[in-house]
Amino acid sequence: MSGWPARILLLAALFSWPAHAHGAPLDKRLPTIGPAPDFTLTSQDGARVSLQDFRGKVVAVAFIFASCTDVCPMLTDNMARVQDKLGTAFGPQIAFVSITVDPERDTPEVLKQYAENFGADLKGWSFLTGDPAIIREIGRKYGLFARKVAEGDVDHTSLTSLIDPDGILRVQYLGVRFNLEEFRGDLLSLLDESK
Repeated sequence: MSGWPARILLLAALFSWPAHAHGAPLDKRLPTIGPAPDFTLTSQDGARVSLQDFRGKVVAVAFIFASCTDVCPMLTDNMARVQDKLGTAFGPQIAFVSITVDPERDTPEVLKQYAENFGADLKGWSFLTGDPAIIREIGRKYGLFARKVAEGDVDHTSLTSLIDPDGILRVQYLGVRFNLEEFRGDLLSLLDESK
């Protein structure tokens, strides 16, 4: 899916969100899609984590799995690079959430090791797992396609969603080759809106 536009909003015909054009001038607010679907899952430390826990912060939600050898490592590495460029805002004001699409294999311990492998700052980045049916439903609500393949891996769309401090879904990136400066700028733009 690397040929897709860098920053898109998913089509209403495919998903439950209304379609909006994105690419507004930098002095304009990012579009509003609608309330972000809530979730409660288990973190890499075994704690219960809900989207509600991040209210007041800008949140980037991505879907990955730890044994992926394709796009997930690239996405996680890209997010780690942006994490490092957010300075003191990362953690207190901006958070990342990575939800596994392979909860049968991705235990909290596996996700913790995965996070450490990428230098994730766990003060601002949660790696979540949980009941497979609940994760499938969360993915569906965000517009994710995921299915198990014969080798036991998971074929899934690479989807990263930005949620503002009020819990409103604002932007979704499809693919892993989106512009990292644009991603960082969108995070900071949503943070600036809340001030």
